Amino acid sequence: MSLPFFYQPSLPNSGRFILTEETSKHCVQVLRMKNGDSLQITDGEGKLLEALIVSDHKKYCEVQISSFSIVTKPLKEICLGISLLKNASRLEWLFEKITELGICVIIPMKCNRTEKQQFRYDRMKNILISAMLQSKQAWLPILKEPCDFMDIVNNKQYKNKLIAHCEVAEKTMLSKIIFDNQVQILIGPEGDFTPSEIEYAIQNGYKEVSLGVNRLRTETAGIVATTLLVNSD
Repeated sequence: MSLPFFYQPSLPNSGRFILTEETSKHCVQVLRMKNGDSLQITDGEGKLLEALIVSDHKKYCEVQISSFSIVTKPLKEICLGISLLKNASRLEWLFEKITELGICVIIPMKCNRTEKQQFRYDRMKNILISAMLQSKQAWLPILKEPCDFMDIVNNKQYKNKLIAHCEVAEKTMLSKIIFDNQVQILIGPEGDFTPSEIEYAIQNGYKEVSLGVNRLRTETAGIVATTLLVNSD
């Protein structure tokens, strides 16, 4: 049976430390863990600890580190820029699933046809943490604050840059794309990118790609794109 898995930033490498009140409550009150029980903890930046409970206080649970390791960062850095959605629950579902799949960077976008501009950052960050723990990963995706489409396109961080859209054009199937260790893909809102946005992206080095013959919802497109890129050769 696998050990319970928790998240806590700024972990030490050895010795004893106190779990956060939220984690302490989950360990002691929810899971009924006692002194002598073991658990795993990650800081979301590759550090992974196995620790033993030495004081099962429901608010200030203390643990003793028994082992320490560093999980190698994924070789592929997949960045998904995706429009905010009118239905926030669909975006939450998307963020959960792409975290489980192994996305590295998420950039919520504001495009010309984006209908909803509000974004609850703290709630979304907690969804990423839960999904990371559920999938037993030690690297938490980087979640950016919402950015305007133009600002993302103007950023020169990624050499491999892709844009998926529904307009008629000569596109490369995403499954055929070959890239090195970093790639960014942009997915538009429910009404798709505008022709001017697509043209602007192309002028700034973005390659047009297709996710298949079917027209997909934004959140479905995000899942498909992440899956194809994470599992590419």
